[in-house]
Amino acid sequence: MATPSRWAGVDGGAAESYQRQLVPAMFAPWAPVLADLAGLRPGEAVLDVACGTGVVARLAAEQVGATGRVVGLDLNAGMLAVARELPPVAGAPIDWREANALAMPLPDAAFDVVLCQQGLQQFGDYPAALREMRRVLRTPGRLAASVWGPLAANPGMAALVAALDRHVGVAAGRNRRAPFALADAGVLRELIEAAGFRDVAVRTVTVPARFPSPEQFVAAQLAATPLATLGAITEEARGAVASDVRAALRPYLDDDGLTLPMAAHLVLAHTS
Repeated sequence: MATPSRWAGVDGGAAESYQRQLVPAMFAPWAPVLADLAGLRPGEAVLDVACGTGVVARLAAEQVGATGRVVGLDLNAGMLAVARELPPVAGAPIDWREANALAMPLPDAAFDVVLCQQGLQQFGDYPAALREMRRVLRTPGRLAASVWGPLAANPGMAALVAALDRHVGVAAGRNRRAPFALADAGVLRELIEAAGFRDVAVRTVTVPARFPSPEQFVAAQLAATPLATLGAITEEARGAVASDVRAALRPYLDDDGLTLPMAAHLVLAHTS
């Protein structure tokens, strides 16, 4: 059986670190980009797949308003626990659901829009996840998704992967390569079309991620991603990884800290 998500085993402590360290730096800047792509309208029903701690779902709730409906779905109970503890936003109430994106316990044709920010590439079965997204969408309906582009266009992660390979091992490097599994825009388009979507548009956009320092970028990745499930990393290895990453990312450092370009494919697709 396919693994539902590479984030399935990430515990509550990592989820809290994710919300505190990675959401503001890496994921919050992309949320309005995805919402604008979807063109959310008041009164719409929205499903956020792989919602994590809810940065996209909250923005969707504000945009669809009190007459709309938002469901945030994630397999990771720790992520949802953090999401539920955050202050509510104005607009639609959010129904947080713990469920597998490969077999969503949701009725057919229940939503106007499905959103998925940096989730699709994490699933163990891309076609199954996309078929589920298509199933729960009305006609007309639309899918707005983002997935990371090529690793080479994401220099922070490229530096981290190289350092993990050298100082921690191939499993750790492979773990941080995994988010770039759908970097080929042509393959991504074919998968979405095969799931029954029409008028699939894919474009690549770069948005900066900002961290106080290279060391804090590394610390966040070690504490708040599936790397945390691989077991303890020695202090010596941590220091070596941070040193290598700082050296590789020197061109992206200034008085304000570390600013990393991050490239992602944005997908907009329709059911009719």
